[in-house]
Amino acid sequence: MNHSSPRPEAGPAWPRGLPWLLAGLAMFGPFTIDTIFPAFVQMGQDLRADKVAMQQTISVYLFAYALMSVVHGPLSDAIGRRRVILGGLVVFTLASAGCAIAPDLGTLLVFRAAQGLSAGVGVVVGRAVIRDLYDGPNAQRLLSQVSMIFGIAPAIAPVAGGLLLAWGPWPIIFWAIAGYGVAIAVLTATVLPETLPAEDRHPLRLGPVMAGLFEVARHAGFARLALATTFVFAAQFVYIVSAPIIVVDLLGKGEQDFWLLFVPMIGGMVVGAWLSGRLAGRVDTSRLIDRAIALALVAAGLNLTLMSIVPELPYAVLAPGLIALAIAIAFPVLQLAMLDMFPHHRGSAASLASFASLVFNALLAGVISPFVTSSLLVLATASTVFALIGAAFWIVHRRLEVRQAQALAG
Repeated sequence: MNHSSPRPEAGPAWPRGLPWLLAGLAMFGPFTIDTIFPAFVQMGQDLRADKVAMQQTISVYLFAYALMSVVHGPLSDAIGRRRVILGGLVVFTLASAGCAIAPDLGTLLVFRAAQGLSAGVGVVVGRAVIRDLYDGPNAQRLLSQVSMIFGIAPAIAPVAGGLLLAWGPWPIIFWAIAGYGVAIAVLTATVLPETLPAEDRHPLRLGPVMAGLFEVARHAGFARLALATTFVFAAQFVYIVSAPIIVVDLLGKGEQDFWLLFVPMIGGMVVGAWLSGRLAGRVDTSRLIDRAIALALVAAGLNLTLMSIVPELPYAVLAPGLIALAIAIAFPVLQLAMLDMFPHHRGSAASLASFASLVFNALLAGVISPFVTSSLLVLATASTVFALIGAAFWIVHRRLEVRQAQALAG
């Protein structure tokens, strides 16, 4: 992993509102997924869709999100970060309006796919923006600050969805999301600088774009880090995509009660991101990830134990919050480590860093979630398995990294 020294004056000036804007761009994901959870029952009734069919509104969105995430980064390497973000926001806003007026499930799924194709532009290109501006501990601090702000989104989103339902039928949620898209587009146009100079861009031709993606994809170290991130994060994300089943079916609560699940997880995310920023430059990055993943494994084990003894509130939400805390500590470091491997193809690296997680998250939502939500114990078991797989990829990467360093030293 890269242990480069801080470069405080690298890149253009950093506007004061930039962390908030980058967090706002990253929030499109949780807002587009979590806000509609309280409306699942109403949407299913209106669209004549059962629970399994409604889960496809999440999986279709995530598959499209994953597919287009491979394009956002290389495109921003070619024409600049700002243009790509603004173009994506326009498409996202129109797609959200389309969801609001969809007359049936098929039409809704088409517009959900369009949302997915555009929603990832902020988080993928936003990470490249951060790395354009800073490296080392400064980049970790900025990404951690963005993660702290972003962390409130999954807690706000389902609560906001429930409040919106009190004012009107389910399409009001998509109209609100479209309004959010307009607001962020205006802020982007007025606040976000272009962070990739013209002389550092790559030709917008299929050959160079594919070459950059292939260079990143075939790197074994990158693949190990991407898979470690994917599976460790899945230990938490399985709770997010399964929220309608957990809250309504397993916990027996209503559409206004999603906060019971999300607040502990978001609290963990915010605290973890704060710790990651505070520890930047003070703790070796590999050791920081070691400790964070160890904490995730302990939390997963605690969750499995509690759900085998007392599968009820408040115990059902305690350990997922600790897992979220551990992931939030490691996430900025892992993301920056992957970007640092390819300084001349940061957009491509940012895209592929997201791709593995997004594809697996889509499988979680549409395929795996219905099979692991028969009980809180089964869900906790699945979460633990994901954490173990992610830890295994990290351990292998860590050992190979140490061997490589020893070989170079010798």
